[in-house]
Amino acid sequence: MNLTQRPRRLRTDGVRPLVRETDLSASDLIAPVFVDATTDERVPIETMPGHERVPVADAVDRVEEVLETGVEAVMLFGVPESKDERGSRAWAEDGVVQEATRRITDETDAYVITDVCLCEYTDHGHCGVLEDAAAEDPRLTVRNDETLDLLGKIAASHAAAGADMVAPSGMIDGMVGAIRAALDAQGNTDVPIMSYAAKYESAFYGPFRDAADGAPAFGDRRHYQMDPANAREARREVDLDVEQGADVLMVKPALPYLDIVKEVRESYDHPVAAYNVSGEYAMLHAAAEKGWLDLEAVAYESLLSIKRAGADLILTYFAEDLADEL
Repeated sequence: MNLTQRPRRLRTDGVRPLVRETDLSASDLIAPVFVDATTDERVPIETMPGHERVPVADAVDRVEEVLETGVEAVMLFGVPESKDERGSRAWAEDGVVQEATRRITDETDAYVITDVCLCEYTDHGHCGVLEDAAAEDPRLTVRNDETLDLLGKIAASHAAAGADMVAPSGMIDGMVGAIRAALDAQGNTDVPIMSYAAKYESAFYGPFRDAADGAPAFGDRRHYQMDPANAREARREVDLDVEQGADVLMVKPALPYLDIVKEVRESYDHPVAAYNVSGEYAMLHAAAEKGWLDLEAVAYESLLSIKRAGADLILTYFAEDLADEL
């Protein structure tokens, strides 16, 4: 055989790292942090091994633990002390995320991103103001335009507390434009928006709903989150967010939607983020506990695949563990 093409020549130890196409570093990762106003002590999240809800008083310590691993950015999620139909604690000046943000930005160098949504704050668990009779009629869910005003209030309150970036996650039509207008109106023109631009109605969110106490009390979110069967629709969603002023474009979940990550990366100049969600994290932990997989190896390979698909930023529950190794 006359093999002039031998790809294995570039797989030896000396040259292999030199020709590597994709690198993963701690600075690519964002660590989720759950702050709980209903507790005075850390509460382990059973479905997400290694993660906890922390009281507001421990928020700074928790973020400092993240920073020690080399991860520079955190995403804050809040569990409020009380909930109501409109989720009014979401934009309260003394709300759980607002108070945690003030403490963290005052006492650490972390880059603080805040989740802007209503599901953790409403007593019905949906991401906005309910339509009349939504609990009885499965064809109904959230009032779109009435919800926009509330999302603007939430983002503005987070920015006023010191958030470096806000991240609307509700998939409400027009949310980026409403939030941009609210931020600009209060003079926060430099606060960027990382939009959950293509967020699918996924079965991989289960553990997160335990972590953030945000499961819907009835029905589902199919009327505002995307159909997992649709890829072309993601392009339309992302186009709209870009037109409205989104600065970073997120795809959620990550691993089952790497084709969407790749499409967004190839079609837009914006930074692309991907959310390696709770179910992706939990299933690898479960397999590792059975002895079926090497947890560190499959976690690294998973995040590498997300980066290879085109994500610049990865929001992941593996952030701290992998950053230590990176």
